[in-house]
Amino acid sequence: MVIGKAIEVHRALGPGLLESAYQECLMYELKEGGLFVEREKALPIIYKEVRLEHGYRLDLLVEGELVLELKTVEQLTDVHTAQILTYLRLGNFPVGLLINFHVKLLRDGIRRYANSSL
Repeated sequence: MVIGKAIEVHRALGPGLLESAYQECLMYELKEGGLFVEREKALPIIYKEVRLEHGYRLDLLVEGELVLELKTVEQLTDVHTAQILTYLRLGNFPVGLLINFHVKLLRDGIRRYANSSL
């Protein structure tokens, strides 16, 4: 359902917009589909006894389990992969999707990642 909604947003808007536009529209579509979605969810970093409350922010968190990291870049890189893998590990989330909306066909811009530490 999530990938289908992302494709629906991409078909309607096309490539070339800011990440925030896709984020808002995808959140709307997922909520309309009956899913619980959190936007810009803070993900604290805990280092020894130090807790950094605003270390990172997840673009979208679906049903408390699926991390959606949205991009609008020419090409996804290893840095983007490292980012979503870090989010999965820090939040102890099972799965994430890295979605790049700056592509002609959205299926070419979607990568799925699983938390190997679970």
